Amino acid sequence: MSAAKEKPEILKEDQDKTLKSDVVQENDKTVLLKESEHKRLLAEAAEYKDKYLRLYAEFENARKRMERDKAEFLRYANQELLADFLDILDDLERSLEAAKAKHEDYDAFLKGIEMIMAHVYDLLRKNDVAPIEAKGKQFDPHCHEALMQEERDDVEEGVVVDEFQKGYMLGERVLRTNKVKVAKKKEQKSI
Repeated sequence: MSAAKEKPEILKEDQDKTLKSDVVQENDKTVLLKESEHKRLLAEAAEYKDKYLRLYAEFENARKRMERDKAEFLRYANQELLADFLDILDDLERSLEAAKAKHEDYDAFLKGIEMIMAHVYDLLRKNDVAPIEAKGKQFDPHCHEALMQEERDDVEEGVVVDEFQKGYMLGERVLRTNKVKVAKKKEQKSI
């Protein structure tokens, strides 16, 4: 009997030597891993870590590149608009020089200013900028800024009766609101 008892212990010792196992605790169960399996998992983990670090570095480089591209785009986004504006500035400078030379042809000077204004309106239209109609329209707080109110009987309350500064839309967005005077009903005087 003693020989039978010793045999399982010898087998256990042999098993420990041949398997060279690591013990891992997983969900309250003990799992035995062979040394080769352990090495394989360590190598796999190192490979995943390496891939993660490379992807992270690639992502950071792409993010920085996008930030640089965005900054450069914003810096030069209005390049074409500004080049068109320089043509208008040239026209204004020529008009100023003509006025300084004391040309007394008022009609020609006025015609030159009207041509410059036409260039400005063309530039605005080309860039999808349009004036906001205000006078005679119902007051809209999204497009109009009321600077004054005037008691009036000849128009409905809330109608724009005067425009101090023109407003503009850029596409569907308000670029600048109209500065306006709005009608209000005259107050009834009580006796």
